[in-house]
Order: sequence, then C-alpha cells, then structure tokens
Amino acid sequence: MGKYGVAHIVWDWNGTLFHDTDAVIGATNAAFGELGLEPITLEQYRELYCVPVPRFYERLMGRLPTEAEWAVMDEIFHRYYAEHRVACELAVGVRDLLAGWQSAGRSQSILSMYGHDELVPLVREFGIEPHFLRVDGRTGPSGGSKAEHMVRHLGALSGVEAARTVVIGDAADDAIAALHVGARAVLYTGGSHGRVSLEAVGVPVVDSLEEAVAEAERLAA
Repeated sequence: MGKYGVAHIVWDWNGTLFHDTDAVIGATNAAFGELGLEPITLEQYRELYCVPVPRFYERLMGRLPTEAEWAVMDEIFHRYYAEHRVACELAVGVRDLLAGWQSAGRSQSILSMYGHDELVPLVREFGIEPHFLRVDGRTGPSGGSKAEHMVRHLGALSGVEAARTVVIGDAADDAIAALHVGARAVLYTGGSHGRVSLEAVGVPVVDSLEEAVAEAERLAA
C-alpha cells in the first residue's frame, strides 16, 4: 500500500461509509425548530442540501441566516447529532468492500467534514482504521467546502497520485473537491443528495457502494 501509482480511494464518511442519514435529518430539524421553521423530509433534504451549509438554510428560509442564527443552529445541530449518531452503523457491505480493496493491493483513506477529534475515535470504534493510510476530519469552522481540505489530505499521502485517485462520496461537494485536485469522483445516492442533483455534477452516479468501488476500479485503471 502507498506504492506510487497504485489506485487510491478517498472515502467520504457521513452518508457514505457511515449511514447516519436519520441522525442528520433529525439534527437538521432540531436546528430549524429553534428558528420556528417547519421540519423537512428526507426527500426535501436530498433535493435542497448544498454547501456551504448556510446556503442550504437560505434555500429553506428564503434568506441567509444571520451570524447569530447560524451559530445557534450549528451548535444545536452538532449537539443533537452527537446524541443520536450512537445508534447509526456502517453502510451495508462496507467492511467487505474495504477489505477487498486493500487485499487487492490498492490504498484508501478517509476525508470528512465531520470534526477530526470526533471522527478518528468513531472510525477506530468500528475497527476499520487499519484499512486506511490516513483518516482526516475537518479542522476549523464547520459549514465550508471540502476542496481545500482535499488539497491538504492528498498532499499528506506519500506516493498517492491524484490521477489514480477516486473520491467516493454522497454530495456534489465531494466531486468538486476531487476535480479541484485533479482526481476523479463517483457519487452515491444513499446519503445527502438525490440522483437528480448528483447527476448535474457530471460524474458517475451509483446506487450502491459496491457499484461505486467497481466504478472507482475502472476510473483508476
């Protein structure tokens, strides 16, 4: 693993490897409720979600939240999510997919916009950390794009070539981050975005992580 030119996957965490959709929707509605907004459904979330996250709130509120509103909503979201993520599990088939990719002599890592100090222990708890060259969560304020984090992530991976790297995630921002560093992307419909919004990005869109890995193998060949 780590040999120059080996096919590499950068996995997203929330909504991709980690099936936490119910906790995310609940946390979003808890944040909305603080401002008196009506709760939204999973379908509405997948249709409207975008980053930076304040823009997502703008789509629902008709205006950007003020700095004070954003601070309150962000705090409530993360508090609710922390309480409810404990009931969430890895997506179906993840363990076998990670083991299979590694046993084939390929490499993989995680880059998430979930806070780094929360992410690393969670990955460790599931016992999958040894599959990854590196596990990076967000440092700094929440709500931004993954692109610059991707620059730092790939830069820290010795021997990993962007041209043979495929980012697998559930959000348009994952593809944007991949293209920003010259990597490829495959988007998965089981998380935060619906198929229509993902297809608008112009990269392969799949309905299962098995398909995502097969597509990654093809793209990185």
